[in-house]
Amino acid sequence: MVAPARLITPEIADQYDVSQHTVTKSWAQHSEWPQPVGKRGRFKEYDAKDVEKFVRDHVQRAAVDLEPTRLYTAPDLEAAGIGITAGTIRADLTRGRWPEPDRTEHGVNQWLGSTAAQALAGRRGYRRSTQP
Repeated sequence: MVAPARLITPEIADQYDVSQHTVTKSWAQHSEWPQPVGKRGRFKEYDAKDVEKFVRDHVQRAAVDLEPTRLYTAPDLEAAGIGITAGTIRADLTRGRWPEPDRTEHGVNQWLGSTAAQALAGRRGYRRSTQP
């Protein structure tokens, strides 16, 4: 099947596995969201390549190559450029959305790079690393 050159909100939501609300109330409110190129029914149409570029530049987080056997603290992971803050890691740990630390010494939580990479791979919006 050939990918359509133009997409409407429901198609964008399906293609990127998000809700239509996310497309209209979050992405489309961004200053760099592409301009409509037409209309289909009650929906504005957007160039598929422009939408793809927007998602790549503003939504997807680049995969970060972490050393699998190195221990990282939450601030270390933030500094490594994983795209989330140390505070988010701590909050997600409390809510059960981040793995338990591989090591806790002197009250400092530490995760192996492999543990953090696996947790990140399961989060929406992360590109998969090219390393095995």
